[in-house]
Amino acid sequence: MSHYQRIACLCTEAVETLYALGAEQYIAGISGFTTRPARARQEKTRISGFSSSRIERILDVKPDLVIGFSDMQADICRDLVKAGIEVHLFNQRSVVGILRMIAMLAAMVDKQEQGQRLIMELEAEMALARQKAAAWTARPKVYFEEWDTPMMSGIGWVSELIGIAGGEDAFADLAQHHSAKERIIADADEIIRRAPNIIIGSWCGKKFRPELLCARPGWEQIPAVRNGHVAEIKSADILSPGPCAITEGLPQIQALIAAWQLKQDK
Repeated sequence: MSHYQRIACLCTEAVETLYALGAEQYIAGISGFTTRPARARQEKTRISGFSSSRIERILDVKPDLVIGFSDMQADICRDLVKAGIEVHLFNQRSVVGILRMIAMLAAMVDKQEQGQRLIMELEAEMALARQKAAAWTARPKVYFEEWDTPMMSGIGWVSELIGIAGGEDAFADLAQHHSAKERIIADADEIIRRAPNIIIGSWCGKKFRPELLCARPGWEQIPAVRNGHVAEIKSADILSPGPCAITEGLPQIQALIAAWQLKQDK
C-alpha cells in the first residue's frame, strides 16, 4: 500500500511517472502544464503553474505529500512546509537523475517492481539508441536552443541524450550548469564560431520560429542553417526530466541525426 494517499504534483514528470507506475489513483492535483498522459488533464484537478502558484489551491486538494522540482519551486515548497505539508523537492538534471527520481517515486507509492520495470525499459531504449549511433562514423555537432531571448543552451539531460543519439553537444561546457542563467549565450557569434551541423529549437513554453533563428545576422554561414538542418522538438517532449525525455525526446534527436547522416552518405 502506498505511503501516501493524496499526492499533489507541481511538476509534469511526477504526473507522468505516477501514471506509468499505475499509481494515478494517488494523484490529488497536477500542474497546469501537464500534457502526459493526455487523460490526466480530464481526470485530475489543476492546482499550479510551474514557478508560481496560489498555496490555497494546493491546500484545497488536501495533500499528504507535495512533489516539486528544482529551485524554481523552492519558495512554493517553503510556504507549504510552513503550512504543515510534507514536501519532496526533486532536483534531477541528468539521465541518471531521471532514473533515480523514478525509483524514489516508485518507493513512495509502494510500486518498486513497476518502477524497476520502467527503469529497465528506459535503459533498453537508450541502449538501442547507442547501438544505432555506433554504426555511424561521424558525430554531428548539435546546438540545442532552450530559449531565444536571451539565447540559452540545453540542460544536462538534453546534452547527454544528444550524445546517446550519436551527436556532440556544441555547448556541452554549459550543460553542466544547473541554473538557466549560467547557460545563457551572450555572444551570438560564439554559436557561429562553433558551427553546429544541426540546430534544435525547443523554446520552453512557446512555439519555435525557425525563420527568426535563421535570419539572425551572420547565421547563414552556420552549417545547420546553410544545409537546412534546423528543427523543433516540442519542449513537453524533451524539457521535462521524466520518462518522456527518453521515450519521446531521444528518438526525435536521433531521427534528426539520422537525416543528417543520410546527407553525408550521398
